Amino acid sequence: MSFDIRQLRYAIAAADHGSFYRAARRLDVEQSSLSRAILKLERAVGMPIFERSRAGVTTTLAGNAFIRGAKPMVATADKLVAMMRAAGQGRAGGLVLGHNSSVSAGNLRATMMSWCDAHPDVEVGCVEADRSILLAGLDTGEIDIAILMGESCHDGFRCEPLWSERILLALPTPHPLAERGVVHWTDLRNERFLFPVADPGPEIRDILLGRLAASGAKPDIRMLQASRETVLSLLRGSSGVSIVCEGSTGASYPDVVYRDTRRTRAGPDGPFRLLAE
Repeated sequence: MSFDIRQLRYAIAAADHGSFYRAARRLDVEQSSLSRAILKLERAVGMPIFERSRAGVTTTLAGNAFIRGAKPMVATADKLVAMMRAAGQGRAGGLVLGHNSSVSAGNLRATMMSWCDAHPDVEVGCVEADRSILLAGLDTGEIDIAILMGESCHDGFRCEPLWSERILLALPTPHPLAERGVVHWTDLRNERFLFPVADPGPEIRDILLGRLAASGAKPDIRMLQASRETVLSLLRGSSGVSIVCEGSTGASYPDVVYRDTRRTRAGPDGPFRLLAE
């Protein structure tokens, strides 16, 4: 038994309109073409689907059951075609986004939410990991797009600058600088800085070194084998401070406050960049 979706579509239209003529007009095909296709369908299934008369056509008992079963098949086929077309135009399917920074606030979160609202048919998956893992994911195709903090390039992939984010000081509430609305970089020369070894700790450390280089300071920097969340959670008892991007400030931690720093922009081309094929 062999038949195709086109034949099913013709038979459904004929059943709905009670006429080969009206069905052909509705589908914008020749009546003879529709009639031959339905006859081939009946031969394929081995039974008549329609009783024909001068008044039109009616479904046989078996034909009525066949049409009921055919309708969801055609609907599924139409949905599949629509999904494939939308996926080809970037409007449906799946997208895996890799990033090495927090999405609790800031431009990355706002961009992701806006894009998801504009493309509700696209299932978006996120992978937060170190730069090396994200680049490997791009190579294997497990990740479609990576948004990375800092300078980024990778052979075979297009790199585009996206935006700059504010850099803020995270410090325990008893710290003297917590009383200020804005902290100058020169005020941080004698502080102990705590960063995670994992991304984006190294990139933020480099930003800090660049900010303090002009003053000749050699900051006390400790790179910890801990997550960004753990570092911030333990600031209260560590006698240290940390630096975070604006995207991390949507999360709150006990006895930790964020303070703006003077001259916080990382430049028009950073620090966030997009990598994609």
